[in-house]
Amino acid sequence: MKASDLMVRALEAEGVEYIFGIPGEENLDLLESLRSSSIRLILTRHEQGAGFMAATYGRLTGKVGVCLSTLGPGATNLVTPAAYAQLGAMPMLMITGQKPIKASKQGRFQIIDVVDMMRSITKFTHQIVSGDRIPSVVREAFRLALEERPGAVHIELPEDIAAEETSAALIPASAVRRPIAEHKSIDAAVAMIQEAESPVLVIGAGANRKLTCKMLREFVDKTGIPFITTQMGKGVLDEHGELFLGNTALSDHDFIHRALTRADLILNIGHDVVEKPPFFMNADGARVIHINFKSAAVDPVYFPQLEVVGDIANSIWQIKQQIVTQPHWDFGFFQKVHKAYTEHRRELENDDRFPVLPERFVKDIRRALPRDGIVTLDNGVYKIWFARNYPAAFPNSLLLDNALATMGAGLPSAMAAKMVFPNTSVIAVCGDGGFMMNSQEMETAVRLGLHIVVIVLRDDAYGMIKWKQSNMKFANYGLDYGNPDFVAYAEAYGAKGWRIGSTEELLPRVKACLEEPAVHLIDVPVDYTLNDETLNVTIRKLSAAL
Repeated sequence: MKASDLMVRALEAEGVEYIFGIPGEENLDLLESLRSSSIRLILTRHEQGAGFMAATYGRLTGKVGVCLSTLGPGATNLVTPAAYAQLGAMPMLMITGQKPIKASKQGRFQIIDVVDMMRSITKFTHQIVSGDRIPSVVREAFRLALEERPGAVHIELPEDIAAEETSAALIPASAVRRPIAEHKSIDAAVAMIQEAESPVLVIGAGANRKLTCKMLREFVDKTGIPFITTQMGKGVLDEHGELFLGNTALSDHDFIHRALTRADLILNIGHDVVEKPPFFMNADGARVIHINFKSAAVDPVYFPQLEVVGDIANSIWQIKQQIVTQPHWDFGFFQKVHKAYTEHRRELENDDRFPVLPERFVKDIRRALPRDGIVTLDNGVYKIWFARNYPAAFPNSLLLDNALATMGAGLPSAMAAKMVFPNTSVIAVCGDGGFMMNSQEMETAVRLGLHIVVIVLRDDAYGMIKWKQSNMKFANYGLDYGNPDFVAYAEAYGAKGWRIGSTEELLPRVKACLEEPAVHLIDVPVDYTLNDETLNVTIRKLSAAL
């Protein structure tokens, strides 16, 4: 058979449902093979959007998301999504085309070394030099993309290799069970937890797996030990309730950092070094148990006294089975922290001033969505407010990027989320800067008939950097811009555009858009002028007073 047919069969055997991307002339054999395949090609308007969609598909399903581009500029447009998936632990495969490698009449036209370019931002990158190699290369790429820690992989399929004949057979996937933690480390962890006076859980990105969530729920239900989440650990446990102490959206001086300084034992579950450290260790501070798939990367602020290395869900289950709740455990100060955290939020969450304050905006989005609704965030200062103030009830129901922290992913992520969960309400929250980086995918969303709500928070500036600029006492310079008429812009794509003129209009408008199947865009003017005072002064004073 033709090598491109074998490539498609190999992808089908791996369970691929979609390929997101933009083909070029070097992909035409593969495109023809896809035409009669069970795999659906999702044609996007930019390779970056395709890559973000594939990465989000991987994040939500636990399967490998696949995206496609041609050589040269098509491949370079996948660099940011590759880094996004790699740093964010999202399983994703990129397939790029290339000119014929056996004989070519075009010299170096459009040719760069894509395999070498991808090397530092993927787990695996490989050029296929023979059709007979397709089954083993595809199988290895999928294996590595899914292996903990998940990430990005890349295959280059040159034009002449795709067209050649091959008789190679597919390689079946092997059954793999993750290693489990050694029983002595489990026993040691149980002993340390039972001996502690005020233990606390810190839940990171590595714990954001379905079975791990289930085991953690059972562990917390049995022990009553409070928990804190990192930004990419949000929703692993339901954040409604008194056991949730808060999120490490700020690096320090928030209410939850007071809880961490009072804890004498921290169970750091799924710690991922790609995120900012949720706490800083010192020799005289709390002891730390590291529970993860892999051992800890030791640095000056992180040197755990005990490491429980193996499948996280199994480790938590083993600890839960053995542990006995202790009468000397004291969570009184943690409860005081929880009360102060929620009381401080309440005032600004109910503030009616317009343009809308970010605290009020986050509150209204939570009120508008059902508990299982999904919010996808682009990158901006509002990400801090969502991480800190939005109580997520389920894993991966608040999709934010605290790894690469790129702009432009919010809209494509919402599109992928809606494709994976067509019956779930999905809202994309984008700053005006991030939205305009991939706003052309509005056409893709309309063409696919997706029902999503895109909210553009408009402050006519790169607000996150402006906040930092102000905090550093620099003059306002170089960060303000103009914007299009977002309502007209949405309507030009065939979407529905809305603009709110008061804070009271926000909640009913969002609810109405969630009810009406269509692609909706809501232009929401936002006021970030209190950010510096609230985040850098008020919260520090209130938390320090505890």
